[in-house]
Amino acid sequence: MSSSSRSRFGAIVLLGSLLVASAVEAQRQAPAKPRGAASAAQRSPAGRYPQLVDITSSTGIRFEHLASPEQRYIVESMGGGVALIDYDGDGWLDIYFTNSPSVAMALEGKKVKSALYRNNHDGTFTDVTDKAGVEYPCWAMGAAVGDYNNDGRPDLAVSCFGGVVLYRNNGDGTFADVTKQSGLDKDSGWATGVTFGDYDGDGFVDLFVPHYVDFDLKDLPTFGSKKTCQYHDVPVQCGPRGLKGYPDTLFHNNGDGTFTELAKTVGVDDAKRFFGLGAVWSDFDNDGKIDLFVANDGEPNYLYRNEGGGRFKEIGYDAGVAVSEDGVEQANMGVALGDFMHTGRMSVAVSHFSDEYMTLYRNDGNLNFTDVSHAAGIARSTVPFVGWGDAFVDLDNSGWLDLVLVNGHVYPQVDNAKLGTAYREPKLVFQNQRDGTFKDVSARMGLAVTAPQVSRGLAVGDLFNRGRLDLVVENLTGLPMILEARPDPAHHWVSFELEGSTGDRLALNARVFVNAGGARQMDEVRSGGSYLSQSDLRLHFGLGDAAKIDRVEVRWPDGSAQSFEGVAADRFYRLKQGGTLAPARY
Repeated sequence: MSSSSRSRFGAIVLLGSLLVASAVEAQRQAPAKPRGAASAAQRSPAGRYPQLVDITSSTGIRFEHLASPEQRYIVESMGGGVALIDYDGDGWLDIYFTNSPSVAMALEGKKVKSALYRNNHDGTFTDVTDKAGVEYPCWAMGAAVGDYNNDGRPDLAVSCFGGVVLYRNNGDGTFADVTKQSGLDKDSGWATGVTFGDYDGDGFVDLFVPHYVDFDLKDLPTFGSKKTCQYHDVPVQCGPRGLKGYPDTLFHNNGDGTFTELAKTVGVDDAKRFFGLGAVWSDFDNDGKIDLFVANDGEPNYLYRNEGGGRFKEIGYDAGVAVSEDGVEQANMGVALGDFMHTGRMSVAVSHFSDEYMTLYRNDGNLNFTDVSHAAGIARSTVPFVGWGDAFVDLDNSGWLDLVLVNGHVYPQVDNAKLGTAYREPKLVFQNQRDGTFKDVSARMGLAVTAPQVSRGLAVGDLFNRGRLDLVVENLTGLPMILEARPDPAHHWVSFELEGSTGDRLALNARVFVNAGGARQMDEVRSGGSYLSQSDLRLHFGLGDAAKIDRVEVRWPDGSAQSFEGVAADRFYRLKQGGTLAPARY
C-alpha cells in the first residue's frame, strides 16, 4: 500500500511529464540486443497469444479470504499470500492459502482459518488443513518454503501480524509448530515477505524477516482523522505514512534446529525502520554469494551486497534500485526476478501503488541496474492500478519470460468517490518482445485476466504436471483464482527438480542454464518472492521450437557445477547433486 502516493498527490502530474518524455527515454535507455533475440519475422505469428483460463470451479477449491467490508485499518488490507508446496513429496504441487481476521474479530479473540489443499493428481484438490495441522498459525500474512533441518522435506514459514510461525514437515502428511523450540518466537513484529536463503554458505538455510508497520491493536489510529488518513481528500484507513516502522530481522540457522537473530551483526537490521514488504535472496552480481533485495513501501529499497564472512553492505542507491529513474521513492510491494533478456543476470520488477508505475530494474552487471520501465513498455499500463503479486513467467513456452501483475485497491471507499478508479481491478500481462521490451497483451489473454478483483498474492507452478505453467492468485475478497496457461502446443519445454547433497536439500539459489535453439536461459531456485507468496521450486523452461537441449549446466550453492549434453525436451527431470539427470515419474 502506498505511502508515497498518499503524501504526494502531485505524482500524476509528474508521471504525465515522464510519459510525454518516454520516447526520449526509450532511445536513451535502449538495451543491448539480448542473446538469442529474434527478428520481427521470427516471432510468433501476429495475433497469436497464449490464453489464461479460469479453472477454479473445477478444482474443488472453496477457500475464501476473510475481508472487512470497510477496511478501516491498514492491517486488514495487506494479507493474502499463497504458497505452492509439495508437502507430501508425491511430485504434485499442493496449495496453502493464508487468512487473517478483522480488527474487530481479533479484539474479541476470534481466529480465522488458513487452508492447505492436497493435489489429487486429477485436476482437483482436497482440503487437508485440519489433518495437516496448519489451520490457525496466526494472523497470517504470507508464506515461504525452505528445508530448515535438511531432512529433505519442505517446511513452511508463515509471516504474521505478530511474528513468524515455523511449521516442520513431519513427513507423514502433518506439520508440527516448532516456532518456540526453534527460537523464532523471539520475533514479534508485523512480518511480511519472509524468505529462506543460506547467506553464509554453511549448508543450512537462514530466514530473513522484513517488517512493516509498528501497529498496536490497543492504540488504533482513527479512520480518516488526518492528511495521512486520506486519499485524494477521501477519508480512508491510516498508514503507512504517519505510522512508525519496525526493524527487520535475520535469523541465522545454527544447524541444530534453532535460529539466532543476527540482523544488526551482519548489517541488514533496517536501522531506518522502513516499511518492509517484499524480500528475496539472489546472487545479483554472479560472484557465488547470495545478496538480499528488500522492497520498502514508500521508502527507498535496500540492496544488501554479500561481502562474505557473514557481512552485508547496503548499496541500493549506488546500484540504482533504491528509487525510480526520477529519484522518487515508490510504494514498493511485490518483487519478481527474472533473466528476461538472456544475459545471465537477474533483473528485478517491483509492483507499486496507483499513480505510480511498476518499476523494471534491468541488471547491467557488476551490481549496476537501470530503471527501464518506460523504455521496456510496462510503465504506462501500470499507472492506474495498485499492484501486488508479480512474476516473470513463460506463458507460451517460447523460451522468453513474460511479466504478470495482479492488482486490487486498498480502499473500498474509492468506488463511491468518483476518482476514476475502482476497488476491484484487472490483472496485467506483458508479453516479452524478445528485444528488451514488453507488450501489454492483457486484453487478448481472456476474461480471467480482465475480470476485476481485489488481488494480493501470486504464485506460479505446473500444478498438473503437463509441461505448462499455472497461476494461483489469492484475492483479498472472494475466492482465489487458478489460471491455466494454454501455450502454443507446438512449443517444447523442460522442468528440473534439484536436490542438494552437501547442504540445503532443496538447493535454494542453485542455478540452471539451458542452451537450446540458439538461446541461453537461466533461472534459480528461490524461496518467497512475488507478494507474500511462494512459487514452484522446480525450474520450468519453455524451449520454443527446440525439441532437444544442447547443454544443461547446473551451478550448486556450494560452488560446484555439473553439465549434461543432448537432453531431451518435454520431460520432467530430477537431479541430486553429484548424480545423473534422471526422468521424474509423476
